[in-house]
Amino acid sequence: MTRLSLLAAVAGLVALPVFAQEAADAVAPETRTEPAAAFAGLSDAAQAALAAKQAGMPTEAAQWMVAVANPLAAEAGAKVLRAGGTAADAMVAVQAVLGLVEPQSSGLGGGAFLVWYDAASGEITTLDGRETAPLAADPRQFQDAAGTPLKFFDAVVGGLSVGTPGTPALMEAAQRRWGRANWAGLFDDAIALAEDGFTVSPRLAGLVAGDAERLQRFPATAAYFFPSGTAIAAGDRLTNAPYAEVLRRIAAGGADAFYTGEIAEDLVATVRGAEGNPGRLSTADLALYRVIERPAVCAEYRAHDVCGMGPPSSGALTVGQILGMLDSYDLAALGPQSPEAWRLIGDASRLAFADRGRYMADSDFVPVPVKGLVAPDYLRDRATLLSGDDALPETAPGKPEWDHAMRLADDESIEFPSTSHISIVDAAGNALSMTTTIENGFGSRLMTHGFLLNNELTDFSFRSHSDGVPIANRIEPGKRPRSSMAPTIVLKDGAPVLVIGSPGGSRIIGYVAQGIIAHLDWGMDVQQAVAMPHLVNRFGSYDLEEGTAAADLADPLGALGYEVSTRALNSGLHAISLGASLKGGADPRREGIALGE
Repeated sequence: MTRLSLLAAVAGLVALPVFAQEAADAVAPETRTEPAAAFAGLSDAAQAALAAKQAGMPTEAAQWMVAVANPLAAEAGAKVLRAGGTAADAMVAVQAVLGLVEPQSSGLGGGAFLVWYDAASGEITTLDGRETAPLAADPRQFQDAAGTPLKFFDAVVGGLSVGTPGTPALMEAAQRRWGRANWAGLFDDAIALAEDGFTVSPRLAGLVAGDAERLQRFPATAAYFFPSGTAIAAGDRLTNAPYAEVLRRIAAGGADAFYTGEIAEDLVATVRGAEGNPGRLSTADLALYRVIERPAVCAEYRAHDVCGMGPPSSGALTVGQILGMLDSYDLAALGPQSPEAWRLIGDASRLAFADRGRYMADSDFVPVPVKGLVAPDYLRDRATLLSGDDALPETAPGKPEWDHAMRLADDESIEFPSTSHISIVDAAGNALSMTTTIENGFGSRLMTHGFLLNNELTDFSFRSHSDGVPIANRIEPGKRPRSSMAPTIVLKDGAPVLVIGSPGGSRIIGYVAQGIIAHLDWGMDVQQAVAMPHLVNRFGSYDLEEGTAAADLADPLGALGYEVSTRALNSGLHAISLGASLKGGADPRREGIALGE
């Protein structure tokens, strides 16, 4: 703690890269509140971690580290790790608290993807806790009677967008496999906070006020976020007794207490009874839900293996493609302020997104050329398209190697940012990267038993076909919607050197790729890497983070032929680097910290 305080105090004397220095300018004012004002009762260690983040310094530790989006969740995870629990144990405690204090982003009513490095075996395992479409779903679910796709929020708000939640099952599956703590005790902090109350943060209060109309559409949600008809405000004390009771039942009965019985029945009734937009979820959908172990997707970059979650996530494939195409270009020599570096990164991203839109979906329903998409020869061939001097005039999908024939149309799904990310390394050297979500901020806006329900089904394409050709990411019964979540573990010689991930809709891919480049190519520590200004190009136009040094590249990138816009790019990167010590970074755009010992 003394070391952290000293680092924070001298941080202003350290010369950081321009992009790292100016990243704080991108943070919304309400998220740069003094720690004592935003979070009451934090430990000295958590206060020091907040101070280090605000000073642009990473948290450093020798044994274990947890980096998450809220200090209260970080403290819950730290307590588990301090007592000898594993990263999987700590994740359960963290997620239980996040669902209470950051309900707009993740929770029991959502889903998640988890990447695990096992220190004993050296193996990478990925678990798919993504939501599933109800058995009653059909490909025209998000179209009107004439076959025209619904407007996004017309589909989102209500029951029609709700898929079968996967997060409770994933929490249990990971803890059973890799945990050693007592399951029931992992919920103690979240239960206490729900019953005794927690301080509403400036971020949560601001988001509630900004979504007032939709949040007040359904009585249970309105009663929680607008008690007595008035929106909760920063500094208010908020309790959630129904959520505490759900956690008690899960603590006593495992995930079955969520997927069967009263909680499941009430969840289904809430979805099917949503006035104006009822859904199709059934108790059978909940009872049938299963977490799936899937092969990790790894791509080579700078003599590292960048590993993450494969389909139904597009995260690891698209991040891997971006990095694979850039591997032959010397980004280190160009530096983070070079328009040429961002031309290469931007066009590599566009090429990867073109493949993503054509080929990536739930591989249990649609054949996906996973190996072909990250094959080194294929990426080297695609990388030759980057050899010009100007922005690519167009980016068409490539032709990766298949083991069969398949014809697919380009996807048209919409992804809006919300979500949260958890990075943990425990004292045994196990590493966990988990991105967790209810999709749009506040999900479907439906609430039951104190938690919000997801709107993940709107991650499917609203169209099922284009010109008679099927779209891979169309909705089908039991299918999991394509995701951009990219929980990632980077390995060198088989050992982890970086654990990273972010929220942010389809921009997650750019945020994570940029964070890896910043760390490996530009030598930034993890706090600098997660704080540096964002530049994201998915579909041709370049988004530059407003109020930062990134905006200075608008004219140079425009001269290269890009359409450029400046806007808020509210990532939530949380990263841990592993070397002589552990170093943790937490995105200054959000309220989280990295906490370790």
